Amino acid sequence: MEVLEMGTNTFFFKTLAFFFSRILFKRLRTSKHLQRKVSNAHASHSKFQRYPSFANRSELSDETLIFNVEGTLLRSSCLFPYFMLVAFEAGGLLRAILLFMLYPFICLVSEETGLKIMVMVCFFGIKRSSFRAGAAVLPKFFLEEVGLEGFEVVRRYKRKVGVTDLPLVMVESFLRDYMEVDSVIGRDLKVFSGYFLGLMEDKKKRDVSALADIFEEDNMSNHYIGLTSFKRSLDHQVFSRCTEIYLVSEADRRNWHQLPMNRYPKPLIFHDGRLAFKPTPLATLAMLTWLPFGFFLAIIRIILALSLPHSISIPILTFSGLHLRIIEQPTCSSSQSVDDDHHNKSKGVLYVCNHRTLLDPLYLSFGLKKQLTAVTYSLSRMSEILAPIRTVRLTRERDRDGKMMEKLLSQGDLVVCPEGTTCREPYLLRFSPLFAEMSEEIVPVAMDAQVNMFYGTTAGGFKCLDPIFFLMNPYPAYKVQLLEKVTGLSTSRDEEGSKFDVANHVQGQLGKALGFECTRLTRKDKYLTLAGNEGIVPNERTNHKKRL
Repeated sequence: MEVLEMGTNTFFFKTLAFFFSRILFKRLRTSKHLQRKVSNAHASHSKFQRYPSFANRSELSDETLIFNVEGTLLRSSCLFPYFMLVAFEAGGLLRAILLFMLYPFICLVSEETGLKIMVMVCFFGIKRSSFRAGAAVLPKFFLEEVGLEGFEVVRRYKRKVGVTDLPLVMVESFLRDYMEVDSVIGRDLKVFSGYFLGLMEDKKKRDVSALADIFEEDNMSNHYIGLTSFKRSLDHQVFSRCTEIYLVSEADRRNWHQLPMNRYPKPLIFHDGRLAFKPTPLATLAMLTWLPFGFFLAIIRIILALSLPHSISIPILTFSGLHLRIIEQPTCSSSQSVDDDHHNKSKGVLYVCNHRTLLDPLYLSFGLKKQLTAVTYSLSRMSEILAPIRTVRLTRERDRDGKMMEKLLSQGDLVVCPEGTTCREPYLLRFSPLFAEMSEEIVPVAMDAQVNMFYGTTAGGFKCLDPIFFLMNPYPAYKVQLLEKVTGLSTSRDEEGSKFDVANHVQGQLGKALGFECTRLTRKDKYLTLAGNEGIVPNERTNHKKRL
C-alpha cells in the first residue's frame, strides 16, 4: 500500500514538473526564434526598428499606420479573459467551466492551436444573429486594458489599420466604435445555417483579401508604417508594404499606464454582461469556487429581507456583507418632514431616484425604515413577487400613468426612477418629466451601487435573475443620499416648458451630488446599443399597438 502511494505521488510530481518545463521550453524557444528572426530581418532590411524611436516621430498626419492590436495597443497579450467573457456571457456557465478546465492544455500547445481551441469551445453552436457580446460586453474590458502610451501613438495617424488574431466578431466593434480605427484585419468565423461552427477562416486568405481592399482604398498614400511586438509574427503579409516597422518589447508594455476614462475617444456609457471583473485564470477560479456559496447566500438574504421586519433584518443583512450608507442633507431632517406632512396631509412624499439596479426602491425603503410604493416601467414577474414592497407597472401612456401616480400618492409615499432603465457607468440618462406634475414637494435621491463580482442588471439576459446576481456579490454596497426638496408643478400643469425645467434641474442636482455626467440618452438608445431592440417587453408592445 505504501509503495502504491509513493508511486502515485511520484507520478503526480513528474506530471507537474513536465507541465511547467513544457511551458518554459515553449517560451524560451519562442523567444529565441523571434530574436533570430528579428536579427535576420534587421540584417537584410533596415526598416525594422525599436519602439522608443517610434514614439518620438512627428509629422504623421499623412501616413497610414498598420498595427497589431494585441501586441501594441493592449497592455497584456493574454487572450484567455476575453474568450472566458464570450463563453460565460454568450454560452453559459457550463461552457465557461469547460474552457477553464482546458486552460492547462491550452498553455501546453502552440499559440495558434490554443487560439483555435478557445474559438471552438466558445463559439460552437452559438447563433450568429443573437451574438451581442462583441459589441455589448467586450469593449469595456478592451478599453480597460488599453495602454495610454500605445493609444497616444496610434491616434496620431490619419488612417489606422488594426491587425488582430482574434475573430472579427469579438474585436471589430471595439476598434471601429471606440478606437476610431478605419480598417480591421481579422478572421471571420465559419457559419452554417446561421450558427457558428467554431472554426476560423484561413489566415493567408484573410491577409491577401484584406491587403487588396486596403491598398485599393488608400491610393492617396504610399507610405505605410508598421507597429507590432517581438512576440507577434513578423512575416504577416499585411506588413509587406510597410516602409518602416517598429517593434514593441514586453518591457515597454509593462511600463505603460492604463488609459483613463476621460481619454476615451468615445464615452463608454452602455455595456452589458454579468461579470464585473476581468476573468483571468485565477479570478475565474475564484468566481467558480464562490458561485455555489454566493447563490446560497443570495437566497438567504432574500428570505431574511422578505420575512423579517426592518429593525431585525437590517443588522443581519449587514452582517452577511450588505453595506448601506444613508446621507441626509441638513434641510431633510425629520422635523422638517413632520412640518411638511402637516401642510400636505392629502399626499405622500414623492422620491425621485436615479436608476442603478432594480433594488433602488428597496434600499431606499430599508434606509428610511418605512414602506414605499415603487412605480416601474418594466419589471419581471419574479421580481414583482419577491419584492418586499409594493410595485406598480407604468403603461407609458402619459395621462393614464399620471392618474395612477396621483392615486398612489394619495395612499402613501411613492418612489419613481424617471430614467426608465438602469445605467452602470457614471452617467445619468434623460429624465421623463411626468413626475414634475405629480407633487409640489419632490425629494431627489442620489443612488450609487458598487459590486465586485456580478452586475445586477442586464439588457440581453434574464431580468428575473437581476436581484439574485446582485445579492450573490460578497460585499455589495449602496449609497443613498437624500437631497434638498424641489418644488413641483402639480397645481400648474399647463406650463409645458416648466416641467422639463424641473426634470432637468433634478437630473442636474443628482448628477452634481454623485459626480455623474448628465446626458440626453434614453432607454431606447440603451437597448438599441446593447440588445438591438427598443427595450419594449411583449405586454408593452401590445399596448403600444392598441394605441396606434
